[in-house]
Parts: sequence; C-alpha cells; structure tokens
Amino acid sequence: MPSDIKALVFDLDGTLYVSSSLGMEIARAASRYITDLKGIEPDEAGRLISATRKRLAAKSGFEATLSMVCLELGGDLRELHHRFASEIRPEDYLVQDKRVVELMIMLGRRFSLFIYTNNNLTLSAAIILILGLEGLFGQVFTIEESWRPKPDQEALLDIYRRIGRTPDECLFVGDRYDVDLRLPAELGSAVCLVNSTGELFHLCTLMNEENV
Repeated sequence: MPSDIKALVFDLDGTLYVSSSLGMEIARAASRYITDLKGIEPDEAGRLISATRKRLAAKSGFEATLSMVCLELGGDLRELHHRFASEIRPEDYLVQDKRVVELMIMLGRRFSLFIYTNNNLTLSAAIILILGLEGLFGQVFTIEESWRPKPDQEALLDIYRRIGRTPDECLFVGDRYDVDLRLPAELGSAVCLVNSTGELFHLCTLMNEENV
C-alpha cells in the first residue's frame, strides 16, 4: 500500500453496506419509472432495462450502471432519483454494523474520509444515518453534484480538486471495479475492490503502515 495516502474515498451502496433487498427495491423503482416513461408493462420494462444494460456493456466492454441505462432509454436522471428518494425507505432494509462504524472512526484518525456515490443526497443521507456513519466523512459527493454518474473523468477531477488532494494521495474503495475504481486507478490513485463489508477490514493494514 502506498505510504503517501492521505484520503480514503468510499463508494456507498454495496461497499459500506450490502443489501440485496434494498438493491432489488431500487431496481423495482427504476422499472416503475421506465414503465411510465415508455408506457409499457412492468415486466417489459424490467426486460428492457436488463437488455439495455447488457447491450451497453457489450459495446463499451465495461459494466453499465443503472444511470447509464436510464439515459440510454431517454430518461432523466433527476426524475429517476426523485422517484428513488420518494419511493424507497432504506430503513426497511438496513441495520447498523458497529464493526464498520468502529473501522471508519479508526481510519478517520489517520485519513480524511469521503464518500463518492451515484446515489442521490436524500437516500445517501438516510443510509449514512441508519448505518451510524453520520459525521464521519468530510464530504459526501452524490449524483446531484454534477448529474454526471460514475465513471466520469470530469466529475472525478473535480472531486480531487475539492478535497485538495492529488490522485496519488487518494485510495478509492468500491465494490464495482469498472464503476468505482477503474478511472481513479487510471489517473494514479490506489484502489481497493471489496466484495463484502467484511473485506473492508483489510484496510486495517493501512493503520500499520509506516510513514502514513
């Protein structure tokens, strides 16, 4: 691990918590939005989203996000996230993991902590509160900062500028390499791919690095 890391930038959904139930509820809300947008049946909307995601991934060679799918289908991200914020109740799906809270407190003693997510501010704030992580991050960068969903170089460069760090001073942590990590890595940041919240505890090794 590079010894000059000063800031840790975390993805939120699927990284600081994992909930298949909440993920499915987000997918259902997206399907409802596409149903209304296209004037089609819900089942057809679900198939359209899935097919569009696969087509975009095949074309680019990288994972396609729900935001990309929405834009490809002629949707509006502001309206989609308005639906998410008004229809989804994260408290129905999430519980606090005190181990994650303690880890963030520990890491926060050595590093500046930030969140960079494709989620919206309303849901992100609610999720962070439920997880017991409120006040532990210097800033939470959501889709509403620029309406340019990850991965996006312009949005990412703006984050480096706003946190006052160069790419080589940052470690990005996320659960989707193509979405959360590929671009930071290309720009010179260290990256950490996690497949479960348990894997977050590998970051404890940072606390044992000399010269950190």
